[in-house]
Amino acid sequence: IILPLEWFPLNKPSAGDYFHMAYNVITPFLLLKLIERSPKTLPRSMVYVSIITFVMGASIHLVGDSVNHRLIFSGYQHHLSVRENPIIKNLKPETLIDSFELLYYYDEYLGHSMWYIPFFLILFIYFTGCFTPVEEESRMPVPALLLMGPSSLYYWYLVTEGQIFILYIFTFFAMMALVMHQKRKGLVLDSNGLFLFYSFIITLVLIAVWVVWLWNDKILRKKYPGVIYIPEPWAFYTLHLNNLH
Repeated sequence: IILPLEWFPLNKPSAGDYFHMAYNVITPFLLLKLIERSPKTLPRSMVYVSIITFVMGASIHLVGDSVNHRLIFSGYQHHLSVRENPIIKNLKPETLIDSFELLYYYDEYLGHSMWYIPFFLILFIYFTGCFTPVEEESRMPVPALLLMGPSSLYYWYLVTEGQIFILYIFTFFAMMALVMHQKRKGLVLDSNGLFLFYSFIITLVLIAVWVVWLWNDKILRKKYPGVIYIPEPWAFYTLHLNNLH
């Protein structure tokens, strides 16, 4: 969206797609290295299946996101459902709409589930090994404090754009329960555990601020009618910021 359209034609991958391709290679590698550093880990076969599932989900999401974001240039509005979009309504034959709904399903539901469930599972398994009986190790260095902001913002975007609040909050509750359980044993979080735990806390605050800010938005309320109301940033963009671009 920021770069000139002439650099990345609509029938070619965008700059964001290339970054996403790099993410699909780099992140699984980093997750494997993260698991290797944890004293407690899953069976090797389960780790491999989790990473493979992660890559499959992230790749499905890459294709779906690439097409969906390109549709913005044709007038697609993310704050509307697939069938309510003006450019989709005019498609002939009408069976093409089913194809776009299938694309949306692969992107928003199947892709997200296959991507985020292994991701948060690996983070939690890593977190279980981040405890120490030494109080001095329960301190974060200054660089970690500076990185906590970007880290929390990243998780906020994952939860809101990925619509995975239930997965996130259950992971967070499991982390809280583990912290209280380990405290009874005289163990405290080390610097790595504190970084992850505090990042999740700040993420929850950011999500609460985001929801309160958009609480009375009637159009987004219609798009997200469930009990858990957490609008996607892309829906907010096409509704309120697209005309400013």
